Amino acid sequence: MAQCVVIVQFDLPKRTEEQAIKGGVGTAPIYRNLATRGLIRKDYLNGEAGTGGVYLWESREAAEAWFTEAKMAELTERFGARPRLTWYDTHVTVDNLKGETRVNQSPLISAAE
Repeated sequence: MAQCVVIVQFDLPKRTEEQAIKGGVGTAPIYRNLATRGLIRKDYLNGEAGTGGVYLWESREAAEAWFTEAKMAELTERFGARPRLTWYDTHVTVDNLKGETRVNQSPLISAAE
């Protein structure tokens, strides 16, 4: 089964590093607690194009269970802007921390590896 990447973007001004860290650390416990619901990783984004996050989920179903219309309304209220979500299935992963390439979450065994 493919993992799912969701990129969440808000059209907001770039925050200072201090603001970005404070915001991320403040909400990190929410996302740490989503490990049991399929969230593998979240990276917080802060740049000229806005703010947001990159989420790596175990599956599209897990991501869809989080990004409900109620969640979108909550995020819109919190940030004062509705986020744009871009969805991707990821079938092939190069994981340099583990030193492996995975296809649909299974390590690829090959002579080239």
